[in-house]
Amino acid sequence: MEAMIERCAGLDVHQETVVACVLFGPLDKKPKTSIETFSTTTTGLLALSDWLATLQVSDIVMESTGVYWKPIWNILEGSFHLVLANARHVKNVPGRKTDVKDAEWLAKLLRCGLIESNFVPPEDIRDLRDLTRYRKKLIHHRTSEQNRIHKILQDANIKLTSVLSDIFGVSGRRILEAILNGEKIETDGLRKMVDWRTKASITDIASAINGRIRRHHRDMLRYHWEHMSYLEKAIEELEKQIDQLLSPYRKEVELLDGIPGVNKAAAATFIAEMGVDMSVFKSAKHLASWAGVSPGNYESAGKKNRVKPHKVTKL
Repeated sequence: MEAMIERCAGLDVHQETVVACVLFGPLDKKPKTSIETFSTTTTGLLALSDWLATLQVSDIVMESTGVYWKPIWNILEGSFHLVLANARHVKNVPGRKTDVKDAEWLAKLLRCGLIESNFVPPEDIRDLRDLTRYRKKLIHHRTSEQNRIHKILQDANIKLTSVLSDIFGVSGRRILEAILNGEKIETDGLRKMVDWRTKASITDIASAINGRIRRHHRDMLRYHWEHMSYLEKAIEELEKQIDQLLSPYRKEVELLDGIPGVNKAAAATFIAEMGVDMSVFKSAKHLASWAGVSPGNYESAGKKNRVKPHKVTKL
């Protein structure tokens, strides 16, 4: 294999240690090798950075191993050209599995230009990605709590879902809070709780909430309600932080928001996942493949087999 990089390093990353192998020397000769092991503490990673700088390393490769590569990337970013490799694409020869050999194998592949880097967005986009993904998690948790409230209401024979399209709307929340507080809901009080836009009649709503609710139901409803309220507050705070990080990308948000079916929340997710610099992708097809929406190509004996798009785990 023809060498392309004079001084490069391969890092075999683990939770507590990182094994670094540096290959250096003229491209037309067998390279010299230097191998060291460092701690993944900040002190150890700074020592790794100094050691690589002393050897005048220009390019570094590491595998995308869980989240363990992230602190190393954060320390070395800006000082070296970093390459994040897909672990499935750089497997070593079977039977040659040690930390040192893995680091050396990565360095050899990088020296010959045989590793294609995974897409790692800039730091601000990575921060935005963390927030949008966490927002998605919290929304799922909130939906789970709402489903539990539905379940408790059905157990108590309160049929709010039959008369209100959304029991967590203005009218539904007022009625649920009154039920939680153990209030006796009469017609006049119910009329004040129900928003004027509600289509169901007061009589139908009164009949729907005339159930068999016990203290146990109220206690369970209160647990779910308080957790749901906490999640809603957390989501609101996340939205503010996301909006702040999106301030440099207002133009891109407006362009994405103009696409049918894409709102501002979806636009924020698009920017967080793929960034705004499309030059990092070779083509639109490459972007579709990276996003996991393009099926693979599997052909054997002249016959093409149908395959589904593979599930992609973003970094």
